[in-house]
Amino acid sequence: MPEVPSIFQLELELKAFHPHLSEPKAGNSFRVDCHSHTMYSGDSTTTLEEIENYVLASKLDVICITDHGTIKGAEKLRESCDIKVIVGQECKTSAGEVIGLFLKERIPPGLSPMDCAVEIRNQGGLVSIPHPFDPMRHALSDRELYSLVAMELVDVIEVLNSKSSLASARQKAYKVASEFSLGRVSGSDAHVPQAFGASYVEMPKFENAQSFLENLSQGRIVGHFFDPPRIWSPRVVPSTKN
Repeated sequence: MPEVPSIFQLELELKAFHPHLSEPKAGNSFRVDCHSHTMYSGDSTTTLEEIENYVLASKLDVICITDHGTIKGAEKLRESCDIKVIVGQECKTSAGEVIGLFLKERIPPGLSPMDCAVEIRNQGGLVSIPHPFDPMRHALSDRELYSLVAMELVDVIEVLNSKSSLASARQKAYKVASEFSLGRVSGSDAHVPQAFGASYVEMPKFENAQSFLENLSQGRIVGHFFDPPRIWSPRVVPSTKN
């Protein structure tokens, strides 16, 4: 069997990919990756054990697991390790993707963006807009995004997604966040373990969804574009049926 790398070896590997991980962290703060995936997403090969090891090596404090169409991976990781895990889901709506954070139950697919956002809110969760304004991703259209914002059904918006390379999309996301007083978040959108640490929000510590949202105003967006090709490896993909 191949030798399992130590946490120290993984730390060196991640710092080579993401030099900002060597920067000192502000006191009394969390580094939060607000968008990531496990193999429960189906299009990710990353096992829960790999996530635990790479997140420990990255020195992230909190990860939001936002698998496609399921919360099983997030729930299992939260139960099995000491990493602080926020249960989330990247939801496939009838008009693009919406992320729910701090979820208690799975969101069914195919809802309208409005109904999806309402369901997230009904669970006490936060509505996050992933990779906005990026035509290469399953992003909401401008019309749908602004409609949700007008209905006050958006809490946070990604101003940095490490799999999105378009500077113009990031600039538009910053502008929307500023114009409508939305929380600004950042996520690796990790589909491989080496992506953890590619981007995150460094922010004051929080206890729940409300304090997370409040403390984002003091957050600092850190990270860069990082979307390496996925190397094939044998995996038994778990069932995502809830």
